[in-house]
Amino acid sequence: MNHEKAILAGGCFWGVEELFRHQPGVISTVVGYTGGDVSNATYRNHGTHAEGIAVTFDPAQLSYRKLLEYFFQIHDPTTRNRQGNDIGTSYRSAIFYNNESQREIAEVLIAEMEASGKWPGKIVTEIVPETDFWDAEKEHQDYLQKNPNGYTCHFERPNWSLS
Repeated sequence: MNHEKAILAGGCFWGVEELFRHQPGVISTVVGYTGGDVSNATYRNHGTHAEGIAVTFDPAQLSYRKLLEYFFQIHDPTTRNRQGNDIGTSYRSAIFYNNESQREIAEVLIAEMEASGKWPGKIVTEIVPETDFWDAEKEHQDYLQKNPNGYTCHFERPNWSLS
């Protein structure tokens, strides 16, 4: 089976992970810290890292573009350094591409989203090269599976779609 990886940041990693895990073609998810300045980042010490998610997926079932389209439905890519009640650079919207194809797909999709006028403002999602990804602590992995009534500010927005 062929697998690909996407690294995304869309606010608190608990809610992003919980929604992605149910998508056909998603094989696994790991939450962690990426895009910042601290080695061996932790929840208590992650410097300028974003809370991110590494998604392993089967591109025969779920294309990278479709994965990104879903990403843009489950978080607000128009708020800089914020998702819901979570404020700060840890909660920024970012795509960490691992090859030029991923970068190009992200740029084209964002241009199409901007042109559509369906999102409530300008898309502020960063498109940057993949950097080190530090897995979050065990208690943060699968958090909403372990704590079904735990905090999340993520939900599907059906109208935020190009289709």
